[in-house]
Amino acid sequence: MAGNGRAGRLVAGGLALAAVGWALRDVPAALGGSATGERLERMRRSPRFRDGAFHNAVPSASVPRGSLVKILTEMVLDRDGRRPPGRIPVVREPLVPPSTDGVSALWYGHATTLVEIEGRRVLFDPVWSERCSPTPIGGPRRLHPMPAPLVGLPALDAVVISHDHYDHLDLATVRALTTLQQAPFLVPLGIGAHLERWGVPRERIVELDWEEETRVAGLRFVATAARHFSGRTLRRDTTLWGSWVVAGERHRVFYAGDSGYFDGYAGIGAEHGPFDLTLMPVGAYSPSWPDIHMTPEEAVRAHLDLGGEVLLPVHWASFTLAFHPWAEPVDRLWREAKAGDVRLAVPRPGERIDAGDAPAPDGWWELLGG
Repeated sequence: MAGNGRAGRLVAGGLALAAVGWALRDVPAALGGSATGERLERMRRSPRFRDGAFHNAVPSASVPRGSLVKILTEMVLDRDGRRPPGRIPVVREPLVPPSTDGVSALWYGHATTLVEIEGRRVLFDPVWSERCSPTPIGGPRRLHPMPAPLVGLPALDAVVISHDHYDHLDLATVRALTTLQQAPFLVPLGIGAHLERWGVPRERIVELDWEEETRVAGLRFVATAARHFSGRTLRRDTTLWGSWVVAGERHRVFYAGDSGYFDGYAGIGAEHGPFDLTLMPVGAYSPSWPDIHMTPEEAVRAHLDLGGEVLLPVHWASFTLAFHPWAEPVDRLWREAKAGDVRLAVPRPGERIDAGDAPAPDGWWELLGG
């Protein structure tokens, strides 16, 4: 009998190890690829690249590596208020139809947003995985389900990536979009190496430096500056990060990606604005990293610098990535927007807004506790 018990434990242990191995099978690929050949030479020619890495136009202080363990420990142990007090409402079937000649936006959560501009569809920073992590068994977990499956997406004209962090660039999602869609991937310099490793055909990858542009489906895409960093391993800044301008014949959209506030927004607005809609990150800020993520007040300031008409907040609600309470970003944003007379749209995940007729916020996030 004792032998049978020991054998059972060995079998159970072996099955557990096999399950962990299966879960971790994609980790090496998720870390991404390294640029070589002409891609690497092009990166080296960038004014932003020196000493083997990309650099911000405005220097930013990075989080000291020695404090990372302390920060991660606090993220795990100190969770008071950093989760929603109730179930986040998800809209499965948006009531507002897509705009055929103007600008509309369907926010799926965090940074993932489908923008419809003059009848074309642009998907920003798509992440459909349950965790923003190289592994499905660890890392920040989604706080609400995705409102729609990837297979339910309409035909896209472009997929746009701001940088290579896991909450903006996801292996499983990219692989699925490569199979399900025909749209090209527009990315900052260097990120093409990740995509190629994941099976995206080279002809579907368009890599741009800041202030370089391309035309896709009648839209003009311009890679513009951001104040951030990159990296899918402990090695940082081997790929470029950025924001994006998308311009049609009559309408323009700006997506900030991830960024701290800097004076470059005024220049982007003067060169490429004004914008019918800005997608501005408002969450995951902290005094520990003040230069790489904006506060809600800074997001409003950047929106005004850009000449934005309607501000749609992104980079909040879906993942816990900082110490602030879950609803604090949108509460602070709403106050600042009212004080500055800024038009603000705060959709639920899965809800579409029309920039030409965006409703005022209804405070849906304040009702979760009830």
